[in-house]
Amino acid sequence: MNVKDMQKAHNLLAEYKYELGKLDKGYTNRTLYVNLSDQRIESKQVTDLMKEKFIGGKGFGLWYLWNAVTSETKWTDPENEIIISSGPIGGITQYPGSGKSLVVTLSPLTGMPIDSNVGGYFGPLLKFSGWDALEIQGKAEKDVIIYIDGNEGIARIEEAPLEAVDGHVLGEQLTEMYAVSEEDKRNISVVTSGTAAEHTLLGLLNFTFYDIRRKVARLKQAGRGGIGTVFRDKRIKALVVKFKGVKGDLNHPADISQINKAGIKLHKEISRLDHVQNRMRQIGTANIIEIMDEYDLLPTHNYKYGSHPDTYKIASDVFVKKYVTQGMADGCWYGCSLSCAKAADNFKLKTGPYKGHCVTIDGPEYENAAGLGSNCGIFDPEYILEANFYCDTYAVDTISFGTITAFIMECYENGILDKEKTGGLELNFGNADAALELLHQMSRGEGFGKIAGQGVRRMKKMFVEEYGADPDFLQDIGMEQKGLEFSEYLPKESLAQQGGYGLTNKGPQHDEAWLIFMDMVNNQIPTFEDKAEALHYFPMFRTWFGLNGLCKLPWNDIAPESNSSSDEPAKIPEHVQNYVDIFNGVTGKNIDKEELIRQSERVYNFQRIFNIRMGYGKREHDRIPYRSAGPVTVEEYESRKERYDQQLKEVLDFDPKGKTTEEKVKELRSYREEQYEKLVDAVYLRRGWTMEGVPTVEKLKSLGMDLPEVVEVVSKHL
Repeated sequence: MNVKDMQKAHNLLAEYKYELGKLDKGYTNRTLYVNLSDQRIESKQVTDLMKEKFIGGKGFGLWYLWNAVTSETKWTDPENEIIISSGPIGGITQYPGSGKSLVVTLSPLTGMPIDSNVGGYFGPLLKFSGWDALEIQGKAEKDVIIYIDGNEGIARIEEAPLEAVDGHVLGEQLTEMYAVSEEDKRNISVVTSGTAAEHTLLGLLNFTFYDIRRKVARLKQAGRGGIGTVFRDKRIKALVVKFKGVKGDLNHPADISQINKAGIKLHKEISRLDHVQNRMRQIGTANIIEIMDEYDLLPTHNYKYGSHPDTYKIASDVFVKKYVTQGMADGCWYGCSLSCAKAADNFKLKTGPYKGHCVTIDGPEYENAAGLGSNCGIFDPEYILEANFYCDTYAVDTISFGTITAFIMECYENGILDKEKTGGLELNFGNADAALELLHQMSRGEGFGKIAGQGVRRMKKMFVEEYGADPDFLQDIGMEQKGLEFSEYLPKESLAQQGGYGLTNKGPQHDEAWLIFMDMVNNQIPTFEDKAEALHYFPMFRTWFGLNGLCKLPWNDIAPESNSSSDEPAKIPEHVQNYVDIFNGVTGKNIDKEELIRQSERVYNFQRIFNIRMGYGKREHDRIPYRSAGPVTVEEYESRKERYDQQLKEVLDFDPKGKTTEEKVKELRSYREEQYEKLVDAVYLRRGWTMEGVPTVEKLKSLGMDLPEVVEVVSKHL
């Protein structure tokens, strides 16, 4: 159907005209509030308290959500909100990785606030259109599009009955609809979900940026926690922002020279060093597939193993040589010379509703190759790309899908599931056809795909109640925590990474703390105190990117030549100073690296208390499935028998000779579970929390975060 006909079918429900205003030191000082239930659009002031305590980005999102919901609010309630904000640094063009949007809502999977950091142009264009955040509440009666024109000063809610739902189609349709020329397409960014978000709890959001060389609207994902499911539950078909005139000084920074200086320095490092460090400009995050395999960290067969003989079939060079387009500019925001947003062009689909179509696929990212591939025992690069594409356009979180499918496959191979229960799907490890059909069923809301789309936590409960499965076994092998599926690293031999997953605010996602190499490979944090310090610093530091609209990859995926001789090489101190400089350059403040951490601590502790307010966020919720800490099955132990036997002898003074494997599994488990609990104690102590994981009033006062409504929640649990 012609996009002009689609647009003619739009019904204008509300229109709001606004003064364009002017950014000052990274802020517009206002938020666009849209209520879909009563078709209301308003401007809300961004207060000094918000800027001081919450900075921007996910900080603003958490604050708005806190004030919108109660402890009883469910994700399906109209009161639940979706908030998108980029933060004060977001949108600068001089420093790599400065185009991120942060999305916050109540998660369908966890029942708690979820935040997701995503590329694409939407966040910066929203800011340049005059808004520090977009706050959406209520539910529409029919499918709607929210349209913002930042040059004309217009925001609209439009009923949109005819457009597609799947991300790659709708992104193209709306980019063409609202652009007046081919050149104008780069001034538009679209946020979409997809058909699977209507039938699962795994829905993601796609954020577009128009690739002028490939002439296609590319997709980046706010993937975790089911944000897209909330989006479609609110009957939002898409968000569209249009702004023409991007340039380097639109944030009206206090001192642009500080920003320019830091940016030039990093651009030079990337140009000089990337090809010998991480090859981000060649293959992006997929550069570590074979490295993870080499160090026994690549999740394989539902995290049973950390490597596989067939990994070479999906190694990064396979994608470089055969699929991913080379020699193209691949940044997902202006000025990002790290250029990690890789794409496979003209890929011909073999299955599903778009069979035979030649498409552009963003990726593969490492998480996709590991989750869709090795974790499911599927070592086929074309399957990984096809599943990657369909996850994106259907709006299914690739991490959750990979971990869910791997869990199902292990249940299938253990007789908990069979063909009758799965509707004919033979979900053995390695069955790519069955995995793809499961994904297509999610899109259609049919068959076993509808069950899989509820996530690992709900499947565990169902398999026990309906199929008589052993609840202890499912708890051990079901790789979810707080209701969120694990991302794709095997933490068995890294106690710090177990904590990096278990002690997160939103669930086991590596963006808070990726400590495997520091801990397991380099042995830089040997004691509980060392690990606790790392599990304090790195989650706080990484939180800061989400407050400011930044990508974390330019921080540690490129390192100065002198970094190895610095006092704390794991922190990349020269780059930490860069972030201090660009924050001060934009905002005119005078923070140092210590205040940077305190900014994050305020929001991090607030999010923990938000979780507690919603009935979660305490010690019992920080426990992890045992498979993330050690071998569950005899087969698993035997695969690394020499390693585990040696640990029993040297660490536990336990002689494995003459013992059954079951006895050895039990002995090792007792030790490792005890180690995890000791780590939790150490981390809580370092963070200023009680031994139940509750931030103390004294800690909040020390941070200046003792807001009355926050203290009220905490006081009930002390």
